[in-house]
Amino acid sequence: MTSQSYVRTEMVAAQKPPGVQTGIVLWMREKLFSSWLNAALTLVAVYAVYSILATVGPWFYRSVWTGSSLTECRATLAATYGEGVSGACFAVIRERWQQILFGFYPRELYWRPTLTLVLMLVALWPVLFSSAPRGVLWFSAAFPAVAFWLLWGGTVWLPVMILLGFAVGYLAYRLISPLNGLLGAIAAILAPIFWWLFLCGPAAELVQSVISIELRQLKSADFGGFLLSTVIGISGIVFSLPIGVLLALGRQSDLLIVRTVCVAFIEGFRGVPLITLLFVASLLLNYFLPPGTEFDVILRVIIMVTLFSAAYMAEVIRGGLAALPRGQYEAADALGLDYWKAQRLIIMPQALKITIPGIVGQFIGLFKDTTLVSFISLQDPLQLVSSIRANTQWNGVYWEPFLFVGFLFFIFCFSMSRYSMYLENKLKTDHR
Repeated sequence: MTSQSYVRTEMVAAQKPPGVQTGIVLWMREKLFSSWLNAALTLVAVYAVYSILATVGPWFYRSVWTGSSLTECRATLAATYGEGVSGACFAVIRERWQQILFGFYPRELYWRPTLTLVLMLVALWPVLFSSAPRGVLWFSAAFPAVAFWLLWGGTVWLPVMILLGFAVGYLAYRLISPLNGLLGAIAAILAPIFWWLFLCGPAAELVQSVISIELRQLKSADFGGFLLSTVIGISGIVFSLPIGVLLALGRQSDLLIVRTVCVAFIEGFRGVPLITLLFVASLLLNYFLPPGTEFDVILRVIIMVTLFSAAYMAEVIRGGLAALPRGQYEAADALGLDYWKAQRLIIMPQALKITIPGIVGQFIGLFKDTTLVSFISLQDPLQLVSSIRANTQWNGVYWEPFLFVGFLFFIFCFSMSRYSMYLENKLKTDHR
């Protein structure tokens, strides 16, 4: 009698999975055609992308990069591709890129903003990346004065005396704080202000008369283009963050006067459009200054942009402070930390970590808002593009210079966005 086995006694040899379950086919099934709705949306998106590329692609492909006028661009297109063919005239960028980047800054002095950009990257190195030597932070602290001297010129002793004002404040604090801590803090604020208002200028002139070190001095009318946007944007970003932190802490203070002042400042600046503040900086601020006072318009704009951004920054940071559980504050109290140590070591690092997307979003918005200075007759990149298009040589050019300006803005903003993602991943403590 023959026995029949219903249980397999040997393993089946491994086989390759079907082609529809691997590679690009599997990815398309899961990502693009996982349902009938996704399949329909995919087809519509593909058609839309194809239509755009079919229209814009030939325009870019037939671009002209050489020529001194729009007429020459059109003649080159007609000679190469035939009459009536359209194409991009990027020759305007090749001819005017220096004006878009540097504005009316003297050509022989382009080395000064270029050197300032390189030094700015060095100054940001220890701020943005922990792997940088800590000693470079001293240069980062002094960089604003160095940048001011390189860009505007004049005597080197003026920015030196401005930096010396911080040393005056520290010295006043060390002398008075042993007697009274509150008076020491007040002296640390008032002493530098007194130095900057009354002694800084004469001291710089005195030292300059003995040791003359100066660069050719320039005015605000020489600035323009991306140089102007970068100066205003980077200055506003750098100074608005610490001011916003102090305003956020002041709004949560138990001291009625401090809280009232911070609330009034924040709500006041948030309730007024930025363009209004720019008009105040350009026109009305001179009425409140002593007669004969010369206050550079770009510095006035930087101050207003910084204060405006600081008000929004304070609310972003306050949201991070409100998101922290009460146990973090209680833990700081249990460790015996005073208010400032608790904020510096426990509270503020966590609040800033939570608000990184909001902070970077505010920075990006601030940088793009620098184009509003065109309303107060400062030559931002868009204003310069309009001036270039009004020239008889390039009258009729439209998309090319605007695309170039948009691309540069994209590089700045995309870089900030990518760094924020890097910082979030670096500070991520959970394992999700």
